[in-house]
Amino acid sequence: MRGLYGQQSSPGEELSFVFQERESLPPAREHEVKVQVRACALSCLDTKLLSDIKLKKDLVPVGREISGVVLEVGSKVTFFQPDDEVVGILPLDSEESGLCEVILVHEHYLVRKPPRVCWVAAAGTLRDGLRAYTALHYLSHASAGSAVLVLDAARPFGTIATQLAQHRGAKVICTAHSPEDKQLLDRIRPPVARVLDVSHGKVDVAESCLEETGGLGVDIVLDAGVQLYSAEDESSSKAQLLPHKHDIITLLGVGGHWITTERNLQLDPPDSHSLFLKGATVSFLNDEIWTLSSVQQGKYLSILEDIMEKLSSGVFRPQLDEPIPLYEAKVSMEIVQKNQARKRQVIQF
Repeated sequence: MRGLYGQQSSPGEELSFVFQERESLPPAREHEVKVQVRACALSCLDTKLLSDIKLKKDLVPVGREISGVVLEVGSKVTFFQPDDEVVGILPLDSEESGLCEVILVHEHYLVRKPPRVCWVAAAGTLRDGLRAYTALHYLSHASAGSAVLVLDAARPFGTIATQLAQHRGAKVICTAHSPEDKQLLDRIRPPVARVLDVSHGKVDVAESCLEETGGLGVDIVLDAGVQLYSAEDESSSKAQLLPHKHDIITLLGVGGHWITTERNLQLDPPDSHSLFLKGATVSFLNDEIWTLSSVQQGKYLSILEDIMEKLSSGVFRPQLDEPIPLYEAKVSMEIVQKNQARKRQVIQF
């Protein structure tokens, strides 16, 4: 058997991806489950986070969101039996590459896959579903009547977050980064309240959100990164499609929640004062907290089970690319690592 791993020659260099032969797996230990992988979703490897938490390795396993069939269980496993269909996210410190035919996983990282859900959809929805739940339930408590702004909503996470917010009765406003993205978002059912096409640079996001909410502002903002400086200082065209941090603070309502993916967010004293006057909060979205700490393991597994239930019932309709064969995994992972994939890439065995 062989698995795919990321390799970095020196700090700051781009990752290269290599297949490595692996020894035969030992029997499952007490709480381990041996799983035959049927599908594995690809996500960007966060080498900075791995370095921060002292998990930096020469070879970083690729592919953590997996679905498959249980082959063998350890002597103290209570959740599963052989032939059960399961899904899960491998922890950050796992030595296993999900892009391997058979892997060993601790039972507390897996839940059952509903029979109606296909392998590819199960693996491809887990990560974005977990992020959406973390943002809209645990960080901001979205509910019926809330006004939610999802930035760059046509990306895989944005689509799932939009669907979860709508399922909870929230009024959703989306931004699109291209005419094609706008067409995709216009097709969402039930329809979102408003789709703002920011690709031509003529839409004022803050003004449009205040207009849509009668001047009250939105209750929750899920960003896709923000401009920290003026547009002239931002080097990439992609960055110029993102709203400035001042715009987000402006469009937030009283008691609003700004959920940010910008790990290097810097707020000046006037920004903090504006947030103070509104009683608003800023939260950082790091979905790895669930596997980095086992304190809330029960909640984590409940989230995964609910994601599968909503996928089975049609609440979640993920943006998935066509299933990719294993021999193309290296090329696909290079695209994912450069953030060039607009749909979730899933390897099918």
